[in-house]
Amino acid sequence: MNKESMSPRKILVTGAAGYIGSILTPELLRAGHEVAAIDNFMYGQTSLLDVCNFKTLTVIRGDARDDKLIAEHLKGKDFIFPLACIVGAPACDKDPVAARTVNLEALRMILRLRDKSQKVIFPNTNSGYGRMAEGVAFCDETSALDPVSLYGKLKVQAERELLEEGNAIILRLATVFGISPRMRLDLLVNDFVYRAINDGVVVLFEPHFKRNYIHIRDVAAAFMHCMEHFDAMKNQAYNVGLSDANLSKLELCEEIKKQIPQFVFLESKIGEDKDKRNYIVSNEKIEKTGFKPQVSLQEGIAELIKGYQVIKRNDFANI
Repeated sequence: MNKESMSPRKILVTGAAGYIGSILTPELLRAGHEVAAIDNFMYGQTSLLDVCNFKTLTVIRGDARDDKLIAEHLKGKDFIFPLACIVGAPACDKDPVAARTVNLEALRMILRLRDKSQKVIFPNTNSGYGRMAEGVAFCDETSALDPVSLYGKLKVQAERELLEEGNAIILRLATVFGISPRMRLDLLVNDFVYRAINDGVVVLFEPHFKRNYIHIRDVAAAFMHCMEHFDAMKNQAYNVGLSDANLSKLELCEEIKKQIPQFVFLESKIGEDKDKRNYIVSNEKIEKTGFKPQVSLQEGIAELIKGYQVIKRNDFANI
């Protein structure tokens, strides 16, 4: 570990009580960093209660679009993690005004208000690669970004403006899975495992479409890694996923069935999936910096099976 990584940092995290934030914020605190956590707690979540004992945590109930609030809490911060987001295509389509103001304009406000020395680590999505040509595509960070959803377009525009401003790292996240204090059941792996346990069956549209996956704790680890190696990695985008988990929906179901033998999945010849992602993603670029995910897809499925003994109602989604 280098000298920079051993020094405590002051960090502003917006959306700190969300699906990623409620895993990342405790990791930052346990590593000795000082965190100002802003969230509007719009889902009624209690996901930061277990870290309120940290003297290095400040919790601010507020809106990431509030310029006075952001300006106040930007002061003296070394890093900014803009996690506040209307996440996913359906949620953005449901409220496009909120999507634009939260996902793009709030980030522009941060760029306007921050000191140029303040460092930003921003989570994008590799769904920004968009609708591909016929057949499976192979994507790395040089592949064209051509998102088809409002969600993807806003995230890609935010990435572009961040890279233009500089002093930032972009993480293009694969489909995230795993248990979080602010749980989401509308993510593919989380959803399929929940259905396998509670319904016993999933009907697949376009089952051979491939995508990449990453465990939520490895997402938090990627942020920590970027902090430690910021100067070497800055002003670039990095795919973050499990290199051995570029799987089709059918292959994902087969992995789930290994741990839930009674699970039945059927292929539908009628209908289509609105999500047109069908690609294999390379994560070699971030791996060359020394980052390696630690949680396999199989371990994540086992974790979800246990977690769903706790969660018995389907109100953990963004729509």
